[in-house]
Amino acid sequence: MIRVAVVDDEQLVRSGLRMILGTAGDIEVVADCGGGEAVDTVLAAAPDVVLLDIRMPDVSGLAVLRALRVLPTPPVVAMLTTFDADEYLSAALSGGAAGFLLKDTDPEQLVRAVRTLAGGGSVLDPGVTRTVIGGYLSAGAGAPEPTAAEAVRALTPREREVLAHLGAGLANPQIAERMGLAPSTVKDHVRAVLGKLGGLNRVQAAIVADRAGLVPAGRPGTGPGGAGGDPR
Repeated sequence: MIRVAVVDDEQLVRSGLRMILGTAGDIEVVADCGGGEAVDTVLAAAPDVVLLDIRMPDVSGLAVLRALRVLPTPPVVAMLTTFDADEYLSAALSGGAAGFLLKDTDPEQLVRAVRTLAGGGSVLDPGVTRTVIGGYLSAGAGAPEPTAAEAVRALTPREREVLAHLGAGLANPQIAERMGLAPSTVKDHVRAVLGKLGGLNRVQAAIVADRAGLVPAGRPGTGPGGAGGDPR
């Protein structure tokens, strides 16, 4: 079972997400809470994935993200956002968020996104992808655009292929299937790629792949319906 915690200041949102995810036989919502209780709740419930509201009145979603990322066993965190929270997106990416989902994401896409996150993939809702990339580049966080070509040239051909799959949002099991490799080998390649790119996370690496032209046109793979799909 994939264990999920939902952190949002609105009870209605939490209940809705719990109901949607509860329809999936392989997903269990083990906790939901507001931002002020998030760290204690995650420590007690030990979820695999946290869906975290990026903007809450009692505590900043970015502050909660930072606190969760330094836990001894941090969960994968995807930010829940709306179109009017653009100014927070690049900061969340720099803080280690593994994805961004709009609160009105289609239920089936939400379930696929959670599976992707649990499988080590990244998810970027098409509604926020351009904003995330543009904000990240303009903020200079990791500066992927000016250095993308140079960084990619430092990769081996096999590592560039892995990076292209990361750019399509694929999880490790999917990359292994596509490349005919063992999952452990893919994990080693991914670790090497992220290290050579300066210690980026998977979402940041996906942006590098996109800016370096490694992701085929018409296959943005960065939405929850295609950004990794179903990693099972």
